[in-house]
Amino acid sequence: MNDNMNAPFARMNGLGNRILVVDMRGRGDHVSAQAAIALADSRETAFDQIMAIHDPRLGGTDQRIVILNADGSEAGACGNGTRCVVSALSAETDQKQFTFETAGGVISAKEIEGGMIAVDMGVPRFGWQDIPLSEPFQDTRHIELAVGPADDPIVHSPAVVSMGNPHAVFFVDEDVWSYQLEQFGPLVENHPIFPERANVSIAHVRDKTTIDLRTWERGVGLTEACGSAACAAAVSAVRRHRTGRHVTVNLPGGPLDLLWREDDHVIMTGATEWEWSGMLNPATGTFRRDQEAMDA
Repeated sequence: MNDNMNAPFARMNGLGNRILVVDMRGRGDHVSAQAAIALADSRETAFDQIMAIHDPRLGGTDQRIVILNADGSEAGACGNGTRCVVSALSAETDQKQFTFETAGGVISAKEIEGGMIAVDMGVPRFGWQDIPLSEPFQDTRHIELAVGPADDPIVHSPAVVSMGNPHAVFFVDEDVWSYQLEQFGPLVENHPIFPERANVSIAHVRDKTTIDLRTWERGVGLTEACGSAACAAAVSAVRRHRTGRHVTVNLPGGPLDLLWREDDHVIMTGATEWEWSGMLNPATGTFRRDQEAMDA
């Protein structure tokens, strides 16, 4: 085996959101952008996020998580990926509760009954400068942004929020599958109003407790599930007086339970699935599955 192919990793998913959990503990290097792009380009390892587990550097945290998108850029938060990390670490150590440092802030998560994972996604930020936006908006429940003809836009007036990463949520009256998100998602993601780009979602409120959601994820594209987008949709629906604070968000990959607590923390609960494990070179992205290693 290549001596550099020495970082253990697991291919997992959270409601179909493809996750690579890479163990970088006890070492000083990182998963490079080059490696991320190479892994994303492989059919076997194509992913939505890499969750690289590093040794803690903040007191009171168990690990530091570096999150990478498929284009090699760094993300501030990934709820589905965090659930996968908890599932992997819990299986390794029998520990059930964890606190992680991420680029989006410190978050905590725990495994609960039935193998479900609950993640405290933190407090949403609504100030235009915190999302961030490139110009002031006093009311971020609706901002002036439309897709399509001015007199008949396809979608318009999204709610914007940061859940550790920027989100734009367009609420629509029709079924979310009737919109060509793959066409306008990248346009909104890269709109000048979002200096750090944005995750773009279309949300349909079925009733006071149910939201259907599809997301074009920043640096990724269409995704089966985006946990932070589900959080963004849930809190935005409350701010628009469309739902209560406890909802089910139906994603293409399955449902997430979202609770916006009275202390403003957003708790996301859902399932994870382990697929297979292997070893990789964090500099280049070359990899080998464990079974292949045993057969070699």
